[in-house]
Amino acid sequence: MPDAYLSQEIRVPVPLGPRAYEVRVTSGDPGGSGPFARSALDATWAGKACRAALIVTDRNVAGLDYLPACRAALDRVGIEGRPVVLPAGEPTKCLESVVKLYDELTAMRADRHTVVVALGGGVIGDLTGFVAATYARGLPLLMLPTSLLAQVDSSVGGKVGINLPRAKNLIGAFHQPVGVWIDTETLNSLPARELRCGLAEVVKYGVILDAAFFGELETRAQSILDRRGEALRSIVGRCCRLKADVVAKDERDETGLRAVLNFGHTVGHAIEAVAGYDGAYQHGEAVAAGMVAECHLAERLGWIGPEVTLRLSRLLERFGLPVAISGLDPNRLTDAMGRDKKNQRGKVRFVLPRALGHVELTDAASPDDVHAVLTALCK
Repeated sequence: MPDAYLSQEIRVPVPLGPRAYEVRVTSGDPGGSGPFARSALDATWAGKACRAALIVTDRNVAGLDYLPACRAALDRVGIEGRPVVLPAGEPTKCLESVVKLYDELTAMRADRHTVVVALGGGVIGDLTGFVAATYARGLPLLMLPTSLLAQVDSSVGGKVGINLPRAKNLIGAFHQPVGVWIDTETLNSLPARELRCGLAEVVKYGVILDAAFFGELETRAQSILDRRGEALRSIVGRCCRLKADVVAKDERDETGLRAVLNFGHTVGHAIEAVAGYDGAYQHGEAVAAGMVAECHLAERLGWIGPEVTLRLSRLLERFGLPVAISGLDPNRLTDAMGRDKKNQRGKVRFVLPRALGHVELTDAASPDDVHAVLTALCK
């Protein structure tokens, strides 16, 4: 590996005792995933004897150079990769795809030493992780995220799952990977819309955990949009560190701390469910609009002033993300939020900001306030 690439590498530990692993952020080193995988697997009981891998990807990623590079990297460390290529998009994250992958694992006579590799964006990571969590009561999982959204969010933390027709991520599990290998060069091939969707999750970290980071995003917005290598590595590494810190303190959502990561997602998941998973609103777009709506809700509770919502809206618009939606019924959004996983005792709970960099989980929002905010959002 060239010295220039060595200086760009970022290592983020995720300290979870026997489930600890590392997130490695690099640039322009696709071959490095093989030695990283071998080292990560050798640190686990199941992975030491690993000689086979099921590599799950989608048609978009398979059409690029990443799949052959992944197979070659694994082959060099004695792991034979069997690829499975699925349709791209949110509809793939379903029970039918789970069964297909179970069949592939059965056909290759997979055992508990077989590693399952998620090569793709958030849909592939969530789906593949769920299959790894449930086949033979758990197989080693290696994450190779190729989208910004997956790199900064879904690949770290062990939450895996699939959708039902009326609810997102309602079937799921916790299953930590043995490692996460991120090559930010993959972001250069992302369509502009996919990059924007990932930036919604990046902005989220600034609102919930790090006001200084939010300010940096405001300052560096153009270099990020221009996909400058150092800017992308920096924000990916920063987001991974922020998430790893939360996950280390509340791995399984037992203390409520990890719930802060769901800012924008109560409304956002409802938007996705009501609009349908056919691409009308991608996840990052729904979350962007959801964050603005939830800021307006915090305003109505007197938690923040309008300046917080204004700064958030301006940054999201700078990144080309929606701050409102059209064509959806507020009543259907309310119904969809009634199935949110954070709800308790029949009450919808929201993660709302008290200030930039600080949020809290609450069920204090009245139905009237929620309806007013959703009605304004849908105009």
